[in-house]
Amino acid sequence: MSFADALRGLVSEPAVAWGFLVAAALTLALTPVVQRLAVRYDLLDHGGDRPRIHRGPIPRIGGLAIAVGILVPALAFLDLSGAILGIVIGIPLVAAVGVVDDVRGLSASVKLLAVTLVACVPVIGFDMTFDRIGLPFLGIIDFGPAAVPITLVWIALVANLVNLIDGMDALAAGIVAIAAASFALLAVSFGRVEVAALAAMVCGATVAFLRHNYHPATIFMGDTGALTLGFVLGALAVEGALKNAATIALAAPLLIMAVPILDTSFVVAKRLKYGRRPWAPDQNHFYHRFLRIGYTQRRTAAYLHVWAAVLAGYSMLLRFVPPRPGGEWDASHTILAGAVGLGVLAGSVWMVYELEILKARHFRLRRAAPSVEEEGAEAAVEEVLEATP
Repeated sequence: MSFADALRGLVSEPAVAWGFLVAAALTLALTPVVQRLAVRYDLLDHGGDRPRIHRGPIPRIGGLAIAVGILVPALAFLDLSGAILGIVIGIPLVAAVGVVDDVRGLSASVKLLAVTLVACVPVIGFDMTFDRIGLPFLGIIDFGPAAVPITLVWIALVANLVNLIDGMDALAAGIVAIAAASFALLAVSFGRVEVAALAAMVCGATVAFLRHNYHPATIFMGDTGALTLGFVLGALAVEGALKNAATIALAAPLLIMAVPILDTSFVVAKRLKYGRRPWAPDQNHFYHRFLRIGYTQRRTAAYLHVWAAVLAGYSMLLRFVPPRPGGEWDASHTILAGAVGLGVLAGSVWMVYELEILKARHFRLRRAAPSVEEEGAEAAVEEVLEATP
């Protein structure tokens, strides 16, 4: 299927178009209602559980509006059978986990376990697994009995990735909207219309939520929204792309989710370097780094959204202009993919360098080991950042 055909498929399928519109309308209407409820019952984010960059208490259960905004059109427009039914059943369950965390607080390990248990509904209850992947030069790799645990880990991982990047106005909602739009287009190209419709609903809900969440935000999605969106995105990636054994089936979700994956990877590596727990809160996320070098919240969100969109766009290029159409290498497609890929890689390296994750000394082929003073200064900065509320 061509890119133009996939776009026409998105517009022409009633469940996709109406799902997007209804999800957006419901979320837009319900978010102020949830905001008033949060204020009335003091369900506010005071920044006590991890470092925040906002000033003053903000309603933190906006994810309820997002969850309802997705769930209602899903019940109305989707063919509720098979894996789609499992995903839809999981939406209120994982949202409930988020609500409990937003209201009472849960440890990181408990949240991870809870999301994994919810993921068992579509994965074990409705056999939603990806059993094999295709890798260049290696062919098809069959997971066999490991397919179930691998799928569960993937969904729980994506849910926590979204949760971890939800620390700044509009950031998580915007990245999820970009990812959902990409998954919708990808699913249509693979002929999975129901998956595309659910992805369109996620996109509609997050785009509408941005109306209230863009800086200066009047409400946060909280763990209710972040865990729900991450759960659905992880499941959509499995059902919409990863079930296909083609190489792009693996590459596309990784590229689409690359920004939160890279963010979490760098943060965890930094924590391990200084002997801290991988899940310990700090101020080393991409958005923290942007703000430290002088970017505004809006500019920071814009840069990270553009980065995510470029990576998602490259995944679409690989899908619709594949280097190996029909299993045979195409010279023009390969050159195009390689040239664009180099540009995307260069832009990503620049972003990482700009964020001071890679410093000039990291690019020296021959360099002396950092002095004790340098190491001590860097460690001191990390301790200050960890202790900063």
